[in-house]
Amino acid sequence: RNSLLLLLTATIWGVAFVAQSVSMDYIGGFTFNAVRNLIGALTLLPVIKVLDKTRSEAEKKCESSASGRKTLLIGGICCGIMLCLAGNFQQFGIKYTTVGKAGFITACYIIIVPIIGIFLKKKCSPFIWIAVILSLCGLYLLCLTPGEGFAIGKGELLVLICAFLFSLHILTIDHFSPLVDGVKMSCIQFLVCGILSGIPALIFESPDLAGIFAAKIPVLYAGVMSCGVAYTLQIVGQKNMNPTVASLILSLESCISVIAGWLILGQNLSSREIFGCVLMFGAIILAQLPQKGTAF
Repeated sequence: RNSLLLLLTATIWGVAFVAQSVSMDYIGGFTFNAVRNLIGALTLLPVIKVLDKTRSEAEKKCESSASGRKTLLIGGICCGIMLCLAGNFQQFGIKYTTVGKAGFITACYIIIVPIIGIFLKKKCSPFIWIAVILSLCGLYLLCLTPGEGFAIGKGELLVLICAFLFSLHILTIDHFSPLVDGVKMSCIQFLVCGILSGIPALIFESPDLAGIFAAKIPVLYAGVMSCGVAYTLQIVGQKNMNPTVASLILSLESCISVIAGWLILGQNLSSREIFGCVLMFGAIILAQLPQKGTAF
């Protein structure tokens, strides 16, 4: 169930690349991230109200305690800060590099997560490491065209920082999700991310309603689906799950973004890109195989 939730998350995020690209024709990066995250927070308010009615009295009492509220608030703020930094570094990094390079570098969080996990004393089996290598090979074939080169410029550096920040975001969720209500934490993280993104938007971009309304369809998709639905599914799906396996599944958004471009924008897949997708799916299957003698 957790794996399917994360796969659905990756699907929504993959399609969101189309919305993200279109919206930049009308509004700035900070404005886009501020509006989409605030919409995401608003989307979750009725969901929280409905779910609260299904909770037992014991769960409500635990969540309403001082320690429970404090943990929820800290978790939401930490996730919101990480999401804000990662999202904005990615948004502006894409402006200075190609989409292929940005996709490959961003997805490097699948190798960064287990590396950071080593320092946090999280064990990974050899199968996981093989899956990570297969995923990187698949992403390389999928995102980078022959002869394109791989020079590290301003855009590549910004997106590399984004990949590191997304790794920290995944590990932050891994820490807090077993302790708090995932939907409430997701709502708080969007509110924090939206407010933090809105401050530089007001200072540097002078957003106006005309531009936001012109980009209403991609902004609504990014806010309701990519934020409100997908990030919540990520928090729920990652609960009690190996963060390295979670990052592998979430990295499928790169494959799905290419498929979305093919279906929606009419972009064809080459044999090289199809083989990259095959390697990616193979890595996910390998990561899901039962493993003995590991911590997860």
